[in-house]
Amino acid sequence: MAQAPALPTGFELPLEPRLPRIGSIDQVAVEERAATLAKRSIKRESKVFALDLAVRMTDLTTLEGSDTPGKVAALASKAVRPDPSDASVPSVAAICIYPNLVPTAVERVRGSGVKVASVATAFPSGQSPLEAKLDEVRWVVEQGADEVDMVIDRGAFLAGRYAKVYDEIVRIKEACGGKHLKVILETGELGTYDNVRRASLLAIAAGGDFIKTSTGKLPSAATLPVALVMLEAIRDVYEETGRRVGFKPAGGIRNAKQAIQHLVLVHETLGVDWLTPDLYRFGASSLLNDILMQLRKEKTGRYQSPDYFTID
Repeated sequence: MAQAPALPTGFELPLEPRLPRIGSIDQVAVEERAATLAKRSIKRESKVFALDLAVRMTDLTTLEGSDTPGKVAALASKAVRPDPSDASVPSVAAICIYPNLVPTAVERVRGSGVKVASVATAFPSGQSPLEAKLDEVRWVVEQGADEVDMVIDRGAFLAGRYAKVYDEIVRIKEACGGKHLKVILETGELGTYDNVRRASLLAIAAGGDFIKTSTGKLPSAATLPVALVMLEAIRDVYEETGRRVGFKPAGGIRNAKQAIQHLVLVHETLGVDWLTPDLYRFGASSLLNDILMQLRKEKTGRYQSPDYFTID
């Protein structure tokens, strides 16, 4: 890797040794590699394995203003038994919901192994005072959330106030009290691949357990090139420090073919150690139904109607 440029204005000196060399992104190269990996074909046995793995890696999500306890209860049941007619289909990794619905989700998945992830920190904008964000994080943890999906202050990041973003993540990680913290970058608002890499390294240095592409509120946020840039940041941190950080693409992944392309990307960039729900998640709602349809097709040789599975 070429010698990295100096850290941008806004980084405090104590932060500098925590970050690997930032480097810069070759846009053409990253987009060509992502496109090449997306064309990889896999054998049927590997496809079934990948589809099963994708189910186990899913954070089944509902983040709508119309969400109700009843909707979350139904979604939790689906998270535990995605396909009620096929007990061999595993549970998903987690159910991801708004803070006020955490108690409902916790009650419904109790004893199942499915985790409860709550968005927090003024999702999706991140535009609230730090103390309000910390109070929200503490509340969802007290209510039983296993994981917190926070959003960074993109306004501060884009204004070059990197130390502010870093310090907020540090404080929020402390407020999590040992629960897993996923840091949402909202890559669709960051503008450049260089900014995506810079934000990824900053979030990792501040203590994020996962870095996540998007809130899911912007179209096509989790593109393959963006995912590759973030995965390479995770790889570089691991090679320099030995620390494993997870990755969660969210936003725009709607079918099984796209999910498998993302799994190929992580396999080729980080290796098999990251092919586990402990280090890789899909933020998804409609994706799960398409995976279930593809699994049924691979097992029976015929497609089911989309109406066969519940609509979330």
